[in-house]
Amino acid sequence: MKVGEYNELEVVKELDFGIYFREGDVEILMPTKWVPQGTKIGDTLNVFVFRDSDDRLIATTVKPFAIADTFAFLEAKQVNEIGAFMDWGMDKDLLVPFREQAQRMDAGKSYVVFVYLDEETDRLVGSTKLSRFIIREDIDVQEGDIVDLLIYSETDLGYNAIVNDLYTGLIYKNEIFEAIRVGDKMQGFVKRVREDEKIDLSLQKSGFELVDDVKWRILKLIKEENGFLALNDNSTPEEIKAKLQISKKAFKKAIGALYRERLVKLTEKGVELIDKK
Repeated sequence: MKVGEYNELEVVKELDFGIYFREGDVEILMPTKWVPQGTKIGDTLNVFVFRDSDDRLIATTVKPFAIADTFAFLEAKQVNEIGAFMDWGMDKDLLVPFREQAQRMDAGKSYVVFVYLDEETDRLVGSTKLSRFIIREDIDVQEGDIVDLLIYSETDLGYNAIVNDLYTGLIYKNEIFEAIRVGDKMQGFVKRVREDEKIDLSLQKSGFELVDDVKWRILKLIKEENGFLALNDNSTPEEIKAKLQISKKAFKKAIGALYRERLVKLTEKGVELIDKK
């Protein structure tokens, strides 16, 4: 059994106020309010295990916004002399002690937080000192991999993102064609892992996959606009970005592919669909 994570546990006892699971010599209570209807002794449930304010092990079917050893974007509900208390989807808020705050947190604001199990208390706590929990060597992703991203800061170069809840990577501003902000979760692509083991990221596929993806997006837009798209080689990067959320380079490659496949013809005013049916 792992505290702060999901566990498959068997029901061993049923009482008026809830049910109990057992793992070895340890019993874990699930209060009645969380017990699924029809649950009986012998059933196995997938439950989240944590410690309550009385230090009891509690199981719940409620899914928190984050489990142990993961990052999440959470709102500070209140701040007092102990620290900040974050809304993480549970009855009892998650504490980020002052010693774990990269900067003093304010109630009502949201922050990217790393959730971990405190070894002294065996309770889940949070930290905004993210660099302590990011793996920076033996990077186990490679060019072209699809990865899960959580945007955690903005720099002059672009946006830093947590990669697969393990690493950090950078999305360059000149390669972003959609509005993003700190706290956004999305999928992206590994452009490359550099020799210094820093990861360059992209929100778009690369190479032929990107051309193919953009090509069908352009075709769909041309059809929606009655067979004509008022963009061409003379259009500015800003005009193309506003219309398609892609770079001019990607646009030209995709239009070239459509032209070679004889799906469109190029005019001085834009791109026209050959077969409007």
